[in-house]
Formats: sequence, C-alpha cells, structure tokens
Amino acid sequence: MTTTYDCSIFELPQIKSRAGNITPVHNNLEIPFDIKRIFYLYDIPGGESRGAHAHKECHQFLIAASGSFEVLLDDGRTKRLIQLNRPYIGLHIPPGIWASEINFSSGSICLVHASHTYDEGDYIRDYESYLAYINGK
Repeated sequence: MTTTYDCSIFELPQIKSRAGNITPVHNNLEIPFDIKRIFYLYDIPGGESRGAHAHKECHQFLIAASGSFEVLLDDGRTKRLIQLNRPYIGLHIPPGIWASEINFSSGSICLVHASHTYDEGDYIRDYESYLAYINGK
C-alpha cells in the first residue's frame, strides 16, 4: 500500500546565470517516470484550493513554477503537508495518494507533469470512495 511517505521531494538541477536561471527536466532522470502530459494551474485566487482527488495509475510531479502553495497528502491513515515555493523543487505523488493543493499565493503557477494522458476513469474524486478503494472494498 502506498503511503504519504512514498511521496518524495526532489531538488531539480539549476543552471545559473546572471541573466536568469534554467532548470531542465527529463523523463526518468529528474522526474522518476515517463512524462505523458504537462499542464499548469494559474489565475487561482489567493488562499484558494485545487485538486482533492487521487489517481489509480497516474504519477504526478508538482512544481511551484511561480509563487507558492501547499500540498496536503493523505493516504487514509497519515496526512502530510508539503509547501512548494521554489521553481527548482518538485513533489512526486505516486498513485493511491489523496492530494489537495491549498493556500495558493496570488499569482501562483502550479506546473504538473503526469505519467499518463488524461483519463477520467483514473480519478477518484470522492473521499469516501477513495477510502473504500484503498481498503479494497
């Protein structure tokens, strides 16, 4: 069974220059899976929340490309709160974890790398259904 402690924080490489920094990301190198989809959340009012779902198969890797937000991780037993506020820090969320992105600062951008293309059937959007899923019911 996957737990919140299977979620990992990664420091991504930085190529620094006085003209600005670059952080490269590659499949199975900086991100621990093959990327099949990239999307980003933006124009989220300060203090608002997103997410609040789990995936059956899809891995996600979240980066605060701008601003900051927190990720509340929940495995049905243990909760962990992770703050993302640097564009070179990422959070890997494996399948089977309930995740909510909360407390967005104004102007934040949440960049998400996903291991699968969009499939509504992979989502668990109801918390009670999630608890039944992880408990094999």
